[in-house]
Amino acid sequence: MSLKKQVYSVLVVSCAENFNAALASVLPAADYKPVKYVKSISQAQRAAAEREYDFVIINAPLGDDLGVRFAIDSSSAAGSVILLLISGEYIDEAYGRLSPYGIYTLAKPVSQQSMINALRWMKTTCDKVKSAEKKTTSIEDKMQEIRLVNRAKLLLISHENCEEPEAHRYIEKSAMDRCVRKSVIAREIIDKYS
Repeated sequence: MSLKKQVYSVLVVSCAENFNAALASVLPAADYKPVKYVKSISQAQRAAAEREYDFVIINAPLGDDLGVRFAIDSSSAAGSVILLLISGEYIDEAYGRLSPYGIYTLAKPVSQQSMINALRWMKTTCDKVKSAEKKTTSIEDKMQEIRLVNRAKLLLISHENCEEPEAHRYIEKSAMDRCVRKSVIAREIIDKYS
């Protein structure tokens, strides 16, 4: 477990100043930084193009759009966790449309405690997504190393007239003797014979 405290970046899409002020009180800088406030979907699209945000909070409706399409696009494009706040009369329809994308919906008006709970859910989801991304990256790195080692073994077999187990042992022993990864030895072999 890491001792480093997780800090989350937040994009708030809201044209309601009173909502923004209330939200700021539950987004302390120690936990949420940077927090960027924009007033329209077009501004939100520009902000999202500039950088990725851990959380995107959309307070619907907005001047130029309801925010549903932007929520879907944001959830698909990056690892952001999305929360759409929408009038209670539209919550069921919004939930039905957005839940397949993993987008949280919350009926307005929202109490401070409900917002704090929603932020906790978003933190949990964000941490889980980041953990899964790290595992995926680790697996991809291992697969890449296996591909390199196999390619190097084939080159050793064809150029040095050795058997596969012998080529494998050579790569493994060379890596251990030099205290490097097998992929380093494999790249050297590939460079030598390619």
